[in-house]
Amino acid sequence: MEEFLCKMCPRNCGALRGATGTGYCGMGALPRIARAAPHYDEEPVISGTRGSGAVFFSGCSLQCCFCQNYALSHEGWGEEISVARLREIYFELIAQGVHNINLVNPTHFAHAIRESLAGPLPVPVVWNSGGYEKVEMLRTMEGRVQVYLPDLKYISPTSAERYSGAADYFEYAAPAIREMLRQTGPVELDEDGIIRRGTIIRHLILPGCAEESVRILDFIREELPGAWVSLMAQYLPFGDAAGVDELGRRLTQEEYDRVADHLMEIGLEDGFIQEISSSDEKYIPKFDLTGVRAPEKEN
Repeated sequence: MEEFLCKMCPRNCGALRGATGTGYCGMGALPRIARAAPHYDEEPVISGTRGSGAVFFSGCSLQCCFCQNYALSHEGWGEEISVARLREIYFELIAQGVHNINLVNPTHFAHAIRESLAGPLPVPVVWNSGGYEKVEMLRTMEGRVQVYLPDLKYISPTSAERYSGAADYFEYAAPAIREMLRQTGPVELDEDGIIRRGTIIRHLILPGCAEESVRILDFIREELPGAWVSLMAQYLPFGDAAGVDELGRRLTQEEYDRVADHLMEIGLEDGFIQEISSSDEKYIPKFDLTGVRAPEKEN
């Protein structure tokens, strides 16, 4: 893949991406991934009974201080592959029976992913991102992605800057999610209750941020009709979070109840509410290059 000057994400760093990368995400031109395997811990309409074909990309254009995949997002752990190999991985996962291809943290590899999806797949493609994206980039994915699974992390520039170094997070995430909804329309499920197309917005409740979570739910209710909501309570102080006073602990029951009760009060009934007891490291997959390398062929 040829080198290029990258302005793919809202960072607009203009870095040269070739054999290596000097930009915010730290990645070169070719995709780097750490795991490709059936994943069973997504929302029920995504994981189903046979799992979601999760492809975990390395690097990140957001790099939240509390990221549970810190080795990937901050340290860039993984293995570089070709675009052709990436497409092969999709079909290897499909052969294992997965319900969909789930692209986890894909934004900074949009150029390679777009090429890998030049031909249709027999299952839906899920764009599983942090929500910090450009509308113009998302438009290049129209027709290639059937399901969007973005985070809506912050509404406050102060929180976004403190935890992710991106004061303009909401400024980009709000129109990006509107574009996702425009592309997919309302959620559609197949006869087995597995998502076929649509947008599901994830929001992770952070310690000390219950009132911001309430504001985010109000925004979704008022401005993003047709989207489902996945309210997540699995926060644990990973990565650099221990160095941020308010993030160095788990959620309290009071914080969780404040947000979960508000979601019900405003009638956001389509989606999922994760129990506070779900904060457990067992939900984090092993990043051991499973499924990354091409299987050896028999002579």
